[in-house]
Formats: sequence, C-alpha cells, structure tokens
Amino acid sequence: MAGAASRDKLVSTRDAILRGALSVVGEHGVGGLTNRRIVAAAGVSLGTLTYHFASQTALLREAMLLFAEQETSKLGAIVDGYRADGLSLEQAASVVEHVIAQLPFGADELGAHELYLQSARDPELHEASSRCFAAYDELAVTILEALGVPEPRRLAGPVVALIAGLQLRRLATGDTATPIAEPLMMLIRGA
Repeated sequence: MAGAASRDKLVSTRDAILRGALSVVGEHGVGGLTNRRIVAAAGVSLGTLTYHFASQTALLREAMLLFAEQETSKLGAIVDGYRADGLSLEQAASVVEHVIAQLPFGADELGAHELYLQSARDPELHEASSRCFAAYDELAVTILEALGVPEPRRLAGPVVALIAGLQLRRLATGDTATPIAEPLMMLIRGA
C-alpha cells in the first residue's frame, strides 16, 4: 500500500510541476519560464523540480502532452454529450462555435500557443507537438465520422488548423466573437 501511495504522491507532484509550468508559460511566455517561477506556481521545492525534470525542454515536452491530453479529454466529453442528439452538420458547427467561445480566454490557452511556437524553435519539442496535433486530429475524425462527413481523415487536419488559427486570432486580437461555424462549414463543404 505504501508503494501505491508514494507513486500517487509522485504523480501528483509531477502533475503540479507541469501545471505550474503551463501557468508560468501562459503568464510570462517561454522566455519567462524560470525554475523559481515554476516552483512558486507548483508549490514545490527547487530540488523537487530538478528531481522530476532534468531540463526545461523535458518539462516543456511533458507539459505540452499534459495540456493536449486534458484538452482532448475535455472536448471529447463535450462531443460525447452531444453524440446522441443526432445533430446536423450545421448544428454541430454551431455547437463547436459555442464550445470554443466558452473556452477559457487566458493563461492556459496562451500557454499552449506559446509552447507550439517554442517547438518551432526547438526541434526536441517537435515530437510532442506532433502528438498533440495527432490527438486533435483524432478528435476531429471522431466528430466528422459521427456526422457522416465524407473522407473525415482527409478533412481532420484542415479542420484542426482552421480552429487553431481562429483561436490564435481570438487570443491575439481579444475578439471573443470570432465566428467559427461559417468558416468551418465552408471548409467542410468545399466552398
């Protein structure tokens, strides 16, 4: 039993560090990521941070994967909630727009985009970014298949790119009313 409790504590400590890093990146950018800020946000000691992560790159890689896992899980639960409703494509696009409008407009979203930009600078983060986008693509495939859209695998990447781009625009401009349903329908219908 003590082994399981110790393992759970290690996982929760590690998780706190990852969440702390995401918070710092969201507030200060990757350039503002310091060990002091991470440990303050995570509520752990510096030794604990360095015990769990040998480098900031390793920490950023794991933080990206945690964010993508949480995001796809949260969005997947929302999708499951609507699955039985038998939505039309137009209704589904409106739901997507509504869900995105309800997403937090702050440090978590900024942190994710900061990490994706950092991965463009740091090849060691490419694999983590690829895994994140693969998870988003799979979620899009699941939704498109449920809606009966032809060639969902071919459309998934562009759908994810459109939504990510519109989210980036929303974050960069502060315009929380950025329409998503219409551009999404245009893409899916090939207009």
